[in-house]
Amino acid sequence: MSDVNRYLEEMFGLSGTVAVITGGAGAIAGALAAALLKAGAKVALWGHHQSTIDAAIARLKGEIDGAGDRLFGHEVDTGSEQAVRAALENTEKSFGAPNLLVNGVGGNRGKSAFVDQDMETFEFVLKLNLVAGLMVPTKVFASYWIGNKIEGAVINMTSMASYVPLSGVWAYDAAKAAVLNLTQASAKEFAPHGIRVNAIAPGFFVGKQNRALLYDEKTGELTERGRAIIAHTPYGRFGETDELAGALLCLASPRASGFVTGISLAVDGGYLIDNI
Repeated sequence: MSDVNRYLEEMFGLSGTVAVITGGAGAIAGALAAALLKAGAKVALWGHHQSTIDAAIARLKGEIDGAGDRLFGHEVDTGSEQAVRAALENTEKSFGAPNLLVNGVGGNRGKSAFVDQDMETFEFVLKLNLVAGLMVPTKVFASYWIGNKIEGAVINMTSMASYVPLSGVWAYDAAKAAVLNLTQASAKEFAPHGIRVNAIAPGFFVGKQNRALLYDEKTGELTERGRAIIAHTPYGRFGETDELAGALLCLASPRASGFVTGISLAVDGGYLIDNI
């Protein structure tokens, strides 16, 4: 191995990492899982339905040689503390003690004027992104790590909406602003235990949840919202999911970012710094 390759392996290699990715069947979660596997980590994908998790695992096995024995799938409701504790126990039995949690659960449902917001939907989206997408898994993992003196790391998913509200998605705006706030607050609380808490803030990436908002299903052309996003993005395009890999590997590696905690790293093509 050359000095360059040795240095990169020492800095970004994750052969000693056991990672859990919640929301593991999604497009972004799949790209993150692929990056961790390629860096040598063992990866447990947690999802709400075993069938979608199994499909994600099959896809990753087909894409990455030798990844099969480093992949594990588990059906789990991350909004339930009991379910998360059970999944953590099963993951530990299969792979050893997890030392990286990637909170990938999240999403939105619908768009409306403020006065037309359905409160049942509002509560659902809030719980999905903030409770299942951060609070419950982080609480369970941090307690486990502190009790076992493990210097783990959490990577949350913030959003462009964490910084600037998006129109018509009130619960998503509120939840993602809170994810940023709690990323910072929990990073301070867990720092004495050697636990790092950071976040990745993806810009606009096309996935199954937002495709209909961004592209007209009949014409394939950008919708009004899609055009507005591109106009607000200096790079002039949507992101590719594999462009999240570098940010993930940096934040996951205790050597690359061992003194980094409480940050949210935007991967957004310049969306947050657009001006006139």
